[in-house]
Amino acid sequence: MKVHIDIDCTPEEARTFFGLPDVAPMQEAVMKELQDRMMSAMRSMDPETLMKTWMPAGIAGLEQMQKMFWQQFGQQPPKK
Repeated sequence: MKVHIDIDCTPEEARTFFGLPDVAPMQEAVMKELQDRMMSAMRSMDPETLMKTWMPAGIAGLEQMQKMFWQQFGQQPPKK
């Protein structure tokens, strides 16, 4: 014997019927916090901000970074 029952209800009605909590407010709060953190991270990925972080001394910092690069490979920097 087979019994087939169709129930037509909204997710909210089903949640209430089974006694499950409404997590929509918590989900909205979590998504807002996630969005705020992602936007903050995106602002720190600005190319100008990255360059200032990586090379605070500007061109002098770039030359120093090149010297360290050549030293790591055990070679002298090329003569200019």
